[in-house]
Amino acid sequence: MGAGGYNFSDDTFDENATGFLTGRGRGLQNGGEMNIDAVVSSMSTAEKAGLLAGETHWKTHAIERRGIPAVVFSDGPHGLRKQEKGEDHLGIHESVPATCFPAASALACSFDEALVEKVGAAIGEEARDQGVDVVLGPGVNMKRSPLCGRNFEYFSEDPLLAGILGSAMVRGIQSRGVGACVKHFAGNNQEHARMVGDSVIDERALREIYLPAFERVIRDAKPWAVMTGYNRLNGVYCSEHPWLLKDVLRDEWGFDGLTVTDWGAMSSSVVSVDAGLDLCMPGPRPDHARALVSAVSKGGLSCGALNDAARHVIELACKARSGREVPYSCDYERHADVAYEAACESAVLLENDGILPLKGTESVAVIGSFALLPRYQGAGSSKINPVHLDDSWSALANAGVDISYAQGYDAVMGDTDETMLVQAARVASESDVAVVFAGLPDRFESEGFDRKLMVMPKGHRTLIETVCAANPRTVVVLQGGSPMEMPWRAKPAAVLLMYLSGCQGGRATADILLGRACPSGKLAETWPVSLQDTALGTGFPDMNREVLYRESIYTGYRYFDAAGVEPAYPFGFGMSYTAFAYSDPCITACDGGYEASCAVENVGACRGREVVQLYTKPVERRGFAEARRLAAFASVDLAPGEKKRVCMRFDETAFRFWDVFEHRWRIEEGKYEALFCASSRDMRLASSVTLTPGAGPFSVDGPRAGSGAGREAPACYEDVAPGCFADAAFARLMGSAMPARRPLRPFTIDSPVSDMSATFIGRQAFRIVDMLMAKTVARMSAETRAMMSEMAADMPLRSFTSGGVPLEVVEGLVDVLNGRRIAGMAKIARYLPSWSADADR
Repeated sequence: MGAGGYNFSDDTFDENATGFLTGRGRGLQNGGEMNIDAVVSSMSTAEKAGLLAGETHWKTHAIERRGIPAVVFSDGPHGLRKQEKGEDHLGIHESVPATCFPAASALACSFDEALVEKVGAAIGEEARDQGVDVVLGPGVNMKRSPLCGRNFEYFSEDPLLAGILGSAMVRGIQSRGVGACVKHFAGNNQEHARMVGDSVIDERALREIYLPAFERVIRDAKPWAVMTGYNRLNGVYCSEHPWLLKDVLRDEWGFDGLTVTDWGAMSSSVVSVDAGLDLCMPGPRPDHARALVSAVSKGGLSCGALNDAARHVIELACKARSGREVPYSCDYERHADVAYEAACESAVLLENDGILPLKGTESVAVIGSFALLPRYQGAGSSKINPVHLDDSWSALANAGVDISYAQGYDAVMGDTDETMLVQAARVASESDVAVVFAGLPDRFESEGFDRKLMVMPKGHRTLIETVCAANPRTVVVLQGGSPMEMPWRAKPAAVLLMYLSGCQGGRATADILLGRACPSGKLAETWPVSLQDTALGTGFPDMNREVLYRESIYTGYRYFDAAGVEPAYPFGFGMSYTAFAYSDPCITACDGGYEASCAVENVGACRGREVVQLYTKPVERRGFAEARRLAAFASVDLAPGEKKRVCMRFDETAFRFWDVFEHRWRIEEGKYEALFCASSRDMRLASSVTLTPGAGPFSVDGPRAGSGAGREAPACYEDVAPGCFADAAFARLMGSAMPARRPLRPFTIDSPVSDMSATFIGRQAFRIVDMLMAKTVARMSAETRAMMSEMAADMPLRSFTSGGVPLEVVEGLVDVLNGRRIAGMAKIARYLPSWSADADR
């Protein structure tokens, strides 16, 4: 591009180069394998720096004369989004058809490691088939609030469950010779102002809630790559965070793979690489290499940091090349069956007065646009172009059910009117059973913005109430990525939650309704009665740049337990068409921990699967601590009358807490209950474990000097109540770690667009940027335009580089905004014309 690039053929920068040029030959070899250390040692500073940003939006640079291949990335948390004709990270351009599996919010409800690994393997096979080397997923961030717009991409509010399922997904993907990139590291838990926000998290919450899922995936599954979050963490951008990227990720957890920015997350090239960041994406970013070379020459960046980053990029390229030799087969029809299996196991039966399963002989009124136009996936970077896509109306018809149909509401907006309501009531009253399909349209939740309220569209709510009044034998099928308020939940005879169930959710829904499949999913997140019942209430998203995690460790069921708030449906809840009896609990010490087991018997009339959950709970709760935590889980599939023993292993993570005074994990001596549960609020059996210093399978601490064993905190964190988390108390909890508020002036490349538009010159510049981006915006779908509209004001100025705008143009704009008009305009004039020409091409 006109802004210049590194020329590998003669090891120089070329201001007129259109990209990276590659020579011929092979890298230094050692017994047939590349000697990476020797290759790195033989490379020039400029050559190494040139490797550390993408060549294109999805591909790294290759150096053929050194035997270094390019690596191809693709989005893919719940299926592949490989782009060939247009490139973006927001779901704007079309992608190659692929299988759309249930989103993570659905898949997590299976509580099934083997199933998640099978889904991962299928994604890995499609990646191989489409020439993708690294899949950008899974996401293991915590669900801090039901309102987070990207919750559908994440597994759970519980770090153990998210970590175990995230590990399974990574193992599945990588078993096919494709790398997985776990994301978004770390504290990336709201979409509002995600690229400029600062997640302010106290040390205990960070260690006990927001990092453990990443730690488990790193230690257990060894992903090829880790993606940093857009956000700052306690004042420092995640891509520039040496404590996060070096001290924790590499030194403490032993990660030996590649670190990569989220697309467009790079702020400072030199600071990032010095902090342990390896790869900047997307490309091309010739400014990145120039900045690194200049910093090394001036002593602002060590050769060691540059070498480490280059080594990690080359190691990833070698893994990718080796992965291409791993035998595999790719059968999209078989993958559709895997998607169907996953949708069935992930479905959660929330209510049932006995109406389900249907006999199949009833006349059924199918009501709601989602029956024909299902909400089966999320919006944004994970949006997949499905090879196959079914719907519930067709599946019921194909099953021979006598069905009629009413639209009920507009599929896009979710609005209804008197005509649609009258038609729905008539169809329902004329049928034996009514099935209403409702939930959250695309415009209600997406990457890029957070929900404002926890409600369904008014049209959906009104439709449900109207149909229930017309026919009390009404079943509601919910589609959506997150919890929603259900003030109507006592009115229907049954409620079946499908979440975003992927491309085969229609067939899965029909088979569950007809009893061909038995629902066995358990909620991987708490469903509150109302938004006000959550730890954050209407305080999410935090509209300030500093996002205060006031609730500390009290997220999800931990908050509901501590505050004594009754949810609509608790964590781990899910009904079945059959029933299970638990008996004979047993806890025994084993290598590295304990084994818990109990007998489970199917005492109902049909085959079913039960998920047994084990929670640990100190007999005496000591102040600042959760009431209980998930320690293990296992599932068992049983025929009627069948009885099996279910075994689960748990280790020190079931008991440990982070001591903020000694900055280490501690396990307090004492007696702990081990609760065998059907949900977090449904205990079936209890046993106990006594931890004593010097005894047992792991180290146990005696009392620490002082009170509270390292748990001292403001009173509201020991006696939790709704609305108790105040800024002043959180500031005391953070202490000296509380970052200072960032000034709005002077402008920097990290300043959001909204700041720029607050000045006269900024508004004029904004119009120019708006004009330059017009072609891109015109290609967007309506929901993508809505997402971009929500995001635009809080995007940093540097984010324009993701659209190909040279960083120098952005820096020139910043100069102009700060009053350095001549210097700024000169910089813009130098780089803008060549970029505009490239953009037109």
